[in-house]
Amino acid sequence: MAMSRSRGVTGSGVRLATSADADAIHALNYRTFVEEIPQHTPNAVRRHIDRFHDENIYAVYEVDDRIVGMVSGRTQRPFSLDQKLGSVDEYLPAGRTPVEIRLLAVEPEFRASRVFAQLVGFITRHFMAQGFDLGIMSGTTRQLRLYRHLGFHAFGPLIGTEQAPYQPMYITAEEVLAWPDAMNDGAEARSSGANFLPGPVGISDAVQQAMQRGATSHRADAFHAQYRDTQQRLCALANARHATMLLGSGTLANDVVAAQISLLDAPGVIVSNGEFGERLIDHATRMRIPHTVVRAPWGEALDTMAVARAMQRTGAGWLWAVHCETSSGVMNDLEALAAIARPHGAKLALDVISSLGTVPLSLRDVWLASAVSGKALAAFPGVAIVFHDGTACTPSTRVPRYLDLGLAVAQQGVPFTQSSNLLDALATSLTEMNWPARFRRLALDGAWLRRAMESRGWRVLADARHASSAVHTLIPPAGISAGAIGEHLRNAGWLISFESGYLRERNWLQVCLMGHYTPEALRAFPAALDRCAGTTAVKRPPQAAPMAAPMAEFSIARAATG
Repeated sequence: MAMSRSRGVTGSGVRLATSADADAIHALNYRTFVEEIPQHTPNAVRRHIDRFHDENIYAVYEVDDRIVGMVSGRTQRPFSLDQKLGSVDEYLPAGRTPVEIRLLAVEPEFRASRVFAQLVGFITRHFMAQGFDLGIMSGTTRQLRLYRHLGFHAFGPLIGTEQAPYQPMYITAEEVLAWPDAMNDGAEARSSGANFLPGPVGISDAVQQAMQRGATSHRADAFHAQYRDTQQRLCALANARHATMLLGSGTLANDVVAAQISLLDAPGVIVSNGEFGERLIDHATRMRIPHTVVRAPWGEALDTMAVARAMQRTGAGWLWAVHCETSSGVMNDLEALAAIARPHGAKLALDVISSLGTVPLSLRDVWLASAVSGKALAAFPGVAIVFHDGTACTPSTRVPRYLDLGLAVAQQGVPFTQSSNLLDALATSLTEMNWPARFRRLALDGAWLRRAMESRGWRVLADARHASSAVHTLIPPAGISAGAIGEHLRNAGWLISFESGYLRERNWLQVCLMGHYTPEALRAFPAALDRCAGTTAVKRPPQAAPMAAPMAEFSIARAATG
């Protein structure tokens, strides 16, 4: 039985089961699937232990210390449906990661309540948080109308017996996210706040513990071994050839990139459609690098034709851009930028500070890319990362020592003091994260958050066609002060970005899904925003210039799956 070790809080509500709940689960299993639905043989002890009990993750609904409902999920293949139908993959949408939902049972006197809804909502959120985006189940034919109402799709033939027939069904994560609020009752009560900042981000317990371990010398063999392992993990995540880590911020990483560009002694093009594109321009200006700027309005995609014309007109030897423009949430087209640079033989440099760890990434066609530990890698800030193609291997006295990537490479990445604590924390985060699952979850959560905000009258600055799933820059309805809402949210435990100069100037808020957060917290956030907006509907400061499917309620007569 895959459960937590400690007993959950008693009272009323849904929670993950613990080992203390095992007997109650077996008893409810017996009453539902032996006595009510004749699926298994009766026995004298009136307990039924599921054959996959040790592999099941259970959620239970508890009322006054009594388990009145349960549901389980199982991820190991073959599923029980595989054993009954053969491989079910041929019936399912391609490219999905399924979990099998089983043993949904509610005591008769609670079937006209929302117990069923909360159980199903809880177990689906639990597995969606781990990257599963398709739920399959065998639903009793007595409740097909209900399951179809929730968005389940029937597939394959009926299974079971004449006395207990079941219909195989599946539901996608997108359909789960479209469920009405009734399916998520209790989420707000379990979430008193969350960290939705672009940094510092929410940190897992394991990463916290790694940060607190004793320090190791940056000259020690153990430090170098972990450094090399972290390099390999970073390169695998970004599909890059090499990665060098330095003690510093993302700004340091971009200074290192600027220093390498200066050694090319060639003109280049910088593209900007937000605050961080403007900062690349500032990096180049400070390094006295000749460059041409191609701009697009904040929140809009780059004009790739204008970029290509600028490259041709100036004979540019390099192109520098931000992949995910953190200020606006726009995800610039990496493939298009590489295609522009390629025919000119130009070197492509990228800022991937807010895209690394949020989307699948390939830096194979990129000369240099800057990143940092403290955003979507979900570690502490302080490790500057520079990905490179291996050509920057020669030290140069033309740039400051700390910005000399060639010197760092020649010294196995550790020319100066580094923090073993920061490295250990980053290594732990890279190791514990299931990256494909994280990318799937962010795509789903980002789409849900956009819909939730737009339905409340908030506009998301970046168009969905070129928006990051992890960075949401929000324009409030008329008459709403973003700064006042941000302060109220912070006082209530909700951390979002509103204090940066460029956000205050434009009366914008920013919600970022960068670090660790729970599905319950995300689902509860819009209601928290509603409450704060209701108490802060004041006019914007004069200096702040404006910038340019619920389902019906249902009741449950009978709810059981096999």
